[in-house]
Amino acid sequence: MSQDEAPRDFIREIIAKDVAAGTHEGRVHTRFPPEPNGYLHIGHAKSICLNFGIAAEFGGQCNLRFDDTNPETEDVDFVKAIQEDIRWLGFDWEDRLYFASDYFDRFHAAAVELITKGLAYVDDLSAEEIREYRGTLTEPGRNSPHRDRSVDENIDLFARMTKGEFKDGACVLRAKIDMASPNMNLRDPAIYRIRHASHYRSADKWCVYPMYDFAHELEDAFEEITHSICTLEFEHHRPVYDWVLDHVDGIFRSHQYEFARLNLSHTLTSKRKLRQLVDEGHVSGWDDPRMPTICGMRRRGYTPQSIRNFCKTIGVTKFNSLSEFALLEHSVRDDLNTISPRRMAVLRPLKVVITNYPEGQSEDLECANHPGDESMGTRAVPFSRELWIERGDFMEDPPKKFFRMGPGREVRFRYAYFITCHEFVKNDAGEVVELRCTYDPETKGGDAPDGRKVKGTIHWVSAAHALDAEIRLYDHLFSVEEPGKESGDFLTDINQSSLEVLKDAKLEPALADLTPGIAVQFERTGYFCADLVDHREGALVLNRTSTLRDTWSKIAKRK
Repeated sequence: MSQDEAPRDFIREIIAKDVAAGTHEGRVHTRFPPEPNGYLHIGHAKSICLNFGIAAEFGGQCNLRFDDTNPETEDVDFVKAIQEDIRWLGFDWEDRLYFASDYFDRFHAAAVELITKGLAYVDDLSAEEIREYRGTLTEPGRNSPHRDRSVDENIDLFARMTKGEFKDGACVLRAKIDMASPNMNLRDPAIYRIRHASHYRSADKWCVYPMYDFAHELEDAFEEITHSICTLEFEHHRPVYDWVLDHVDGIFRSHQYEFARLNLSHTLTSKRKLRQLVDEGHVSGWDDPRMPTICGMRRRGYTPQSIRNFCKTIGVTKFNSLSEFALLEHSVRDDLNTISPRRMAVLRPLKVVITNYPEGQSEDLECANHPGDESMGTRAVPFSRELWIERGDFMEDPPKKFFRMGPGREVRFRYAYFITCHEFVKNDAGEVVELRCTYDPETKGGDAPDGRKVKGTIHWVSAAHALDAEIRLYDHLFSVEEPGKESGDFLTDINQSSLEVLKDAKLEPALADLTPGIAVQFERTGYFCADLVDHREGALVLNRTSTLRDTWSKIAKRK
């Protein structure tokens, strides 16, 4: 990507100035540092695009680094899933794969160095007592009674912590900074805690683990990251970041920059809340197509390009805001419109019998795979006496502006003929179950020779050749823009109509070999993707990726 094509934002402006000034010898080195305690979501996608994108634009490098300092929540399966998601989005860390757990010895040595310098101490206060001593936003904190322990005593206590002599929570190692600081994060933050838990990489070697606010900046320093890019919630933690780098000898001096995280309407991006949705069975799993996870979006049929385009469109700012989900859908629809072949499918079938079409006869009609791209070619679609149409394309007593089927109405069947409905059949429940129609054989594939016009064109599927399929129609998982904001409980805002399953959909034969994960456009209906998990030969299952209607332009105009 050239600089003319690249996005422009305040972070890129900072980096451009650094490169021009020769800062870090003009080198640009970023990193994406996920914690392997869950699956990546759309908010992570923004950070991935930013960090890997900046590295590519400035001829630099981007590391993938797992911040795996919490053994109780992390798992190798998450590590694998995260790597798969990043690769799927189109990014590559090459040989620069790192883990915080690679640095456990170096973290420990840095902690001992701070103790030796009188800049860290072991505190026996409980977590509740530490909060009490910490003070408030308007009142300074108080020194812990253990703050002035000698260096030797602290060295001994930390060694005993490391050997496993104390229970979880019995004590912590704290940085000695300033209990009166107006920045609460500088009031002697904990930098090491006890966790008697087996780590998925280091097993039982350690029972003390560094806190994020201590490990993160050291990881950046060890890897010589030039621009450490975080979301805004870490802005007030930056003084801790700088303090550690100032007081640990012989390490690279990186700098942290903050940008606004991605907030998306009708969506949650809290790992804790997403995990709750999964654990309590509100969704089928992390890859449920209603989830904002990258694997969920992949299963729904979103493309990597559409997600990258969306991240580019919303941009990078210093101010938190709420992005409309419709803008994401617009990006998905815009990409799929170009690459998706067209097919015909009837989701809620109603039978049509063409009484003047010969029984037992069928014919293949040539249909374009894409109306705007001749290179996609054509396909043969069978037409026969009995067809399926959408139940919503017929009304028993249609209003004047209903341009589809009704008694005495003539419409065009897509790629086929003019069809006229003469009568309909109802079942015992009073439901219309069959239409009796005739066709005009002189109108094949085009207009009538006599010049008569019809206002409606509908899609169809030959009953004799139709494939049975299950169609899953997905909507927003939450019924409000900001789940939990007004109700206080995000679970009460779950949209109970977020999934509708249609069991008797009918598809044209060309969809028989649709590959899982590939999206197509069902004409007049929307974009659909063969499900990555359940779709297989003989059991066709497709997810609705997006409707055809684009609401973003209306939203943009309204704003």
